[in-house]
Amino acid sequence: MTDAKEISPQWSRDYEIVEKAIRFIEENYGARPSLARIAESVNLSEFHFQRLFSRWVGISPKRFLQYLTKEYAKKLLDESRNLLDATYDAGLSSPGRLHDLFIQCEAVTPGEYKLKGQGLEIVYGVSPSPFGDCMIARTPRGICALKFVRGHSMEELDGFLRLQWPRASLKKDDTAIKRLAGLVFPFDDQWASAPLHLYVRGTNFQIKVWEALTKIPLGSTVTYEDIARHIGLPKAARAVGTAVGKNPIPFLIPCHRVIRKMGEFGNYGEGPDRKKALIGWEAAKKNPLTDIRSEI
Repeated sequence: MTDAKEISPQWSRDYEIVEKAIRFIEENYGARPSLARIAESVNLSEFHFQRLFSRWVGISPKRFLQYLTKEYAKKLLDESRNLLDATYDAGLSSPGRLHDLFIQCEAVTPGEYKLKGQGLEIVYGVSPSPFGDCMIARTPRGICALKFVRGHSMEELDGFLRLQWPRASLKKDDTAIKRLAGLVFPFDDQWASAPLHLYVRGTNFQIKVWEALTKIPLGSTVTYEDIARHIGLPKAARAVGTAVGKNPIPFLIPCHRVIRKMGEFGNYGEGPDRKKALIGWEAAKKNPLTDIRSEI
């Protein structure tokens, strides 16, 4: 991997304010709060609220919030119809898949699955990110876990890893993980120039679902039904939802790009407000918004 830039704690601080703003909008949607009122809800002036969004995502808060409307979500689903099939047919040629080009996913073998991590050393730690502090864990064969902290204690994060890899040896190293986070999360639209390897442990069905998730282009969304149809089990949308919820490496395996067929964002293991932030952030990175009327 290439050298990574240093992760700034400001990223996590900015995100916490963004999430509070998203939550305020959700709770006061019927009142259609003004931008000044939203800024006030997070104890910022409208000017400083604008500056924060320019720093965090590169666009104004008004434009960003347009990506969080149900209207935009429906439009995105319409554009993404049959997206997985088209992506597979086209290979990796889609310009929207810039980040996915550098993700390589490897599943444990059946024999390794039974070992439950025996003989494997996992290095893990906590780092700032554009979506809040997160725990990342890696093995010599690739990243095996990512979880946004959201107030979890280190004991809880440790327990999350042990649940997935009960017989592995765990080593905490925040410095090493901060360097890795500089490759996981992009700076100024520059993605990692070398592959990011993922190493996952799951059932055959889960692996199929997770692999399908990695085919969803940046800034796009699909439904649970789309994933089920793509893996050849069109009636398994509910089981797909369960597998999506078990995703051990969110963001890199982009389960946040799966929404409900009516355009509702739906649940997310890392928090519904974070899911909206991820979708809006990626949409802003993919292309400027020019034709969606704001509902805020």
